[in-house]
Amino acid sequence: MNLAPPRPALSGNRHWSGLSILSKRSFHSFATSSFHADDERSSSDDEDEDDDMESRSSDDGRAPRALYAGYDGRPTSRKELMGWYMYAFAAETYVICGIGAFIPILLESLARENGVLLDNPDQPCGTSDSKNKDTDGQCVVYVLGIPINTASFAMYTFSVSVLVQALLVVSISCAADHGNYRKKLLLAFAWIGSSAVMAYIFITKETYILGALLTVISNTSFGASFVLLNSFLPLLVRNHPDVIEANKAITLDPATGDLESRPLDDTTGDEASSESPLLDDGEMLRPSESRLSGKASPKEILSKELELSTEMSSKGIGVGYSAALFLLCVSIAILLVLNNTTWAQRVVLFIVGLWWAVFTIPAAMWLRPRPGPPLTEGSKGRLAGFSYLVYAWKSLFRTALLARQLKDILLFLAGWFLLSDAIATTSGTAILFAKTTLHMKPWALGMINVITTCCGIFGALGWSWVSRLFRLQPHQTILVCIALFELIPIYGLIGYLPFVQSWGVFGLQQPWEMYPLAAVYGLVLGGLGAYCRSLYGELIPPGSEAAFYALYAITDKGSSIFGPTIVGAIIDKTGGIRPAFWFLAALVGLPAPLIYMIDVERGKKEGAKLAKQIVGADIEDREDGNAHEEEAHTLLANQEM
Repeated sequence: MNLAPPRPALSGNRHWSGLSILSKRSFHSFATSSFHADDERSSSDDEDEDDDMESRSSDDGRAPRALYAGYDGRPTSRKELMGWYMYAFAAETYVICGIGAFIPILLESLARENGVLLDNPDQPCGTSDSKNKDTDGQCVVYVLGIPINTASFAMYTFSVSVLVQALLVVSISCAADHGNYRKKLLLAFAWIGSSAVMAYIFITKETYILGALLTVISNTSFGASFVLLNSFLPLLVRNHPDVIEANKAITLDPATGDLESRPLDDTTGDEASSESPLLDDGEMLRPSESRLSGKASPKEILSKELELSTEMSSKGIGVGYSAALFLLCVSIAILLVLNNTTWAQRVVLFIVGLWWAVFTIPAAMWLRPRPGPPLTEGSKGRLAGFSYLVYAWKSLFRTALLARQLKDILLFLAGWFLLSDAIATTSGTAILFAKTTLHMKPWALGMINVITTCCGIFGALGWSWVSRLFRLQPHQTILVCIALFELIPIYGLIGYLPFVQSWGVFGLQQPWEMYPLAAVYGLVLGGLGAYCRSLYGELIPPGSEAAFYALYAITDKGSSIFGPTIVGAIIDKTGGIRPAFWFLAALVGLPAPLIYMIDVERGKKEGAKLAKQIVGADIEDREDGNAHEEEAHTLLANQEM
C-alpha cells in the first residue's frame, strides 16, 4: 500500500488549518480540558444538537486531541449561530440608523447652527429644510480658522473616523487570530461604540466638535467589532455539521500508536489541506483511488462551503436590516412627536446606542470564543499587548506580501477598494444632498432609510434565489448588483440635461425621486453585503481569518477615507453636491472588470497552498520570540530604574 508517512504531532503554537475540519465520528466530544472558564461551554452543551453530536461521536470512546491550548473544534451549534446573528441584530442598526442616517444629519445641523453664509459672513445660516432666499447660500463653519461647508463637515468627520478605524483594525488583528481575544475584543468594542452613540444626547450647539469626536469613536468601534465578527464566519462554516459531513473524514486513534490522521494522497505534514479526506474509523487501508470513491470531491466541498457561507452571511444581513427597519420606524415617530429638532435627533441616537448595547448581551452569551493558537509561550503580563501589537503590523505586511501570490484575492481587494468606497460615499452624499439641496425634513430622510432597509432585507434574502434561478456564480451576482448600482449616480447626472431641467422633475429635482433610488440602493446593498463577504471568506487561506479580514477591512475602510474627502472637496469647490455624482459614477463602475476576472475555485486552491507558507512563517517568528521578549524586558527594566 502506497501510503504517506504519518503526520507529525503538532506541538506548541504550531497549528494545522487543514485539521479544522474533522469528522464527527472521530472524537468523543469536541470539548477539551484546556478550554478557559469564559468559554460558553455550559450553554452549548445543553443544546440537543450538541448532545446528539456527542452521542454519535463517542462510539469509539476516544478523547479529543487538541491542536493547541484552548483549541475548540466542536461542531457549530444552532445557539452559536444565533449568537452570531444576534450581534448583527444589535449593531447593524448603528450603520443604518446612525452613521447612514441621523449622525450626518445631526452633524450638519449642529454645524449649520454655528455657521454663516460664505458670501455674507455676518448672516447666520438658516435651516436646511427651508427654502429662504436670504439664507439659502453656501453655509460654512469655521474649524481652526478654516471655512468648511457644513455638508463637508460631516464628510470630513467620516473620513477621519475610517482612518482611525483602519489603524485600529490592523492593530487588533493579531489578538483576534491568536489566543482567546477574538470574542473579548468584539464585546469590548461593542460596548465602547454603543456608549459613544448614547452620549450624543449630551451634545449641544456649543459642543458640536465633541459630536464629531463621538462619531470617530463610535464608527471606529463598530468597524473593529464587525471585522472580528466577520472573522468568525469562516470558522463557523468549516465547523458546521453539514461541511463536516461533506468531508466525511475519520482519524485513527492517536492513543494506540504513532499513527495520526493520514491523507489519501502522498502529501505529508503541512502539505495536507482542509480538503483532504481522512480514513474511516476501523476501515481497512485501501489504495487512494478506492478511498476516494463515494467521497465528496474538493469542488463539491467548496460548493457546499460557498453555499453555506453565503446563506449565513445573507441571513445575518437580513436579521440586521430587520432590526434597523423597526428602529427606523420608531425613530421617525420620535422625530414627528418632537418636531424634527436636534434634540429629537439626539434622542434617536441614544436609542440606537441603547439597542446596540442591550442586544449585544445575547451574542455575549451564545457566541463561542473559538480561540486561536497562542502567539508565543512567553507573551504574558505587561508584554502581551506590546507583543501582539508588534506582531499585528508585522503580520499585516507579511500578509500583504503573501497575498500577492493570490491572484483572486488581489482582484477582489482591488475591486472591493473601489466598491466599498462607492457604497459608503454614496450613502452619505445622498443623505446630505436630500437635506441641503432638496430641503427634506429629518422624518422624510428617515423614510429614505426605511425604504432602503426594506429593499435591503429583500436583497439580502432574495439574491440567493436569483442566483440559483439563473445559475449565477457569486462574482456574477456581484456584477449584476454593480450594474444596478450604476443607475443611481447616472440618474443624478440626468439633472444636468437642459431639457430635463426645463421639466422641473427627474434627475433628482424633486424630493420624491429619492425614494425609488433608495429602493435600488437597498436592493444592491443587500446583495453586495452578503456576496462580497462570503466570496472573500472562501478565498482566505485557512487559519488566517482575522489577519486576512484585517486586510479586507483596511482595504474597505482605507478606501472610505478617499471618497468622502474627495466629495467634501468637490462641495467646498463648487458649493453644491450634484457635481459629486460624476465622481460617484466612475467609482461605481471601475470595480466591474476586476470582479469579472475572479475564479473562486482557483482562489481556493491558491489559498490552501498559501496557508502552508503562513504556518512556516509563524514557526520562524516563534524561534526569535524569546530574543524579542528579552529586549522588551530590558526596556521595561530600564524604565523602572
